[in-house]
Amino acid sequence: MQDTVLIVGSGPAGLSAAAQVTGAGRRAVLVEKEDTLGGAPILSGYAKLVPSGEWARDAIGRMVRRVEEEEKITVHKGTRVTRLDGEAGDFTAELDNGQKVKAGAVVLATGFTHFDPVNKPEWGFGTFPDVITTTQMEQMVANGKIACPSDGRTPERVAILLCVGSRDRQIGREWCSKICCTVSTNLAMEIKELSPETEVFIYYMDIRTFGLYEDRFYWTSQEEFQTKFVKARIAEVTASGDGRLLLKGEDTLVKRPIVIPFDIVVHAVGMDPNQDNPEIARVFGVDLEKHGYLQRAEHYTNPCGTSRPGIYACGAAYGPETIDDSISQGAAAGCRAAADVQPHGRKAG
Repeated sequence: MQDTVLIVGSGPAGLSAAAQVTGAGRRAVLVEKEDTLGGAPILSGYAKLVPSGEWARDAIGRMVRRVEEEEKITVHKGTRVTRLDGEAGDFTAELDNGQKVKAGAVVLATGFTHFDPVNKPEWGFGTFPDVITTTQMEQMVANGKIACPSDGRTPERVAILLCVGSRDRQIGREWCSKICCTVSTNLAMEIKELSPETEVFIYYMDIRTFGLYEDRFYWTSQEEFQTKFVKARIAEVTASGDGRLLLKGEDTLVKRPIVIPFDIVVHAVGMDPNQDNPEIARVFGVDLEKHGYLQRAEHYTNPCGTSRPGIYACGAAYGPETIDDSISQGAAAGCRAAADVQPHGRKAG
């Protein structure tokens, strides 16, 4: 029985799993394909996190430091697992840096890929510089200035389009990405804080600020920050004669067409399966579900499991997920894996 857990991916879920494994007295080996730890919140330059309101660099930075300072965790950056042999309790992983890792259990915290809105060309991304994504707008917020990419002017009007790459059967995205509504309402408030004179509009099919987020984000963004919510179906984004953007579609509440000028149009991009998932499935011998995320094991008795005994998963590897829930799932997967590598631990599930 090996006393080490191999963890693949160093986003919030993977960092949480690693800390939980060592907290249980076991050793962890963390493998990250990028040269920086922290996953999407760090690599994509997220601003303030939902729901804590902490800056991503601070909150996730604490998690990174905890892992880097823990002597029981070995970290491999800029590295991938190329092969995994063995079975639960006795795995051998080959890394592309030439090293091998012996592990009793594996945790896949391999995350997601942001939807690329060039796959919705009618909405202007890639054609007009002032059509951007939520991650790009978050980078503006993190830098402390809201400005049109085309010429640097302060925008008078910003539109945020929800469900870009989510709930869209025409492009094969049949799932809700869970976090976009709440992130967008939070982003609207952040824009207003930095640029009070800017009007912010959110165009939606439905609003899904679930649970306690309804009051804190949906209502607060309207009542305190004057965000305008418009139930609509957007047809296209084009250029106007004065250098601004024209948003065209239908207001579905009043059943009439709309053509409205904006300075910036923001795509609230959804969460796609990790683009590496086919390779991850091959290397680790696990199944994918029909949309391309990792297939869960039977949930009620093996909530962190995959189709292969001894290999667990967490966070957005399973499907669209919030950062907070990813952290909790990472802790759960770390506990489950640590139990497998205890000297007298139960048989891997």
